[in-house]
Amino acid sequence: MAQYFEVHPENPQARLVSQVASVVRSGGVVVYPTDSGYAFGWAIGHKTAQDRIRLIRRLEDSHDFTLVCRDLSEIATYAKVGNTAYRLMRGATPGPYTFILKATHEVPRRLQDPKRRTIGLRVPDNRIARAILDALGEPLMSSSLVLPGDEMPLTDPEEIRDRVGKQVDLIVDGGFCGYEPTTVVDLQGDVPEVVRRGRGDPSPFETP
Repeated sequence: MAQYFEVHPENPQARLVSQVASVVRSGGVVVYPTDSGYAFGWAIGHKTAQDRIRLIRRLEDSHDFTLVCRDLSEIATYAKVGNTAYRLMRGATPGPYTFILKATHEVPRRLQDPKRRTIGLRVPDNRIARAILDALGEPLMSSSLVLPGDEMPLTDPEEIRDRVGKQVDLIVDGGFCGYEPTTVVDLQGDVPEVVRRGRGDPSPFETP
């Protein structure tokens, strides 16, 4: 059964956050809160952890994951960011948005869209998530906590423990953090394209 940490949503306990980061570094899979619901998280370099997520969620090989970053400077390491894209992201981060950009060589091929060579990236506005990222010192691979047969993501930490407690290594209980998905914006071209409307206000990315 997974470890279960109750972490304060406003003042995350440094000792617990450090333990979460340690589990991730060792190749573990964690459940953690974001500003758009709970998500699975694992280290970018651990393919076995990624395979576990595909098994838990019964995902196709073509399914895209998201790289969760601390800030825009970290995003620029993993994606090709033009001036227009940078300006738009600066006004929307941290926040409930996922940005699709061309991946750099820092991103393993297995994490990129196989045809377009893109990657989804985001900077969450959640203190627990940001504390974990700070302690980890690198981005966190992430996937929504939607289980096979469910239409909506899980939002209650106790239910999450009941449903996936035997399949993950650690669950971070940060209280209720919403259930709306991120707004997805494709920033590859000269004009941004809103691919999915979610919790984030899409208007800054839409042409008047």
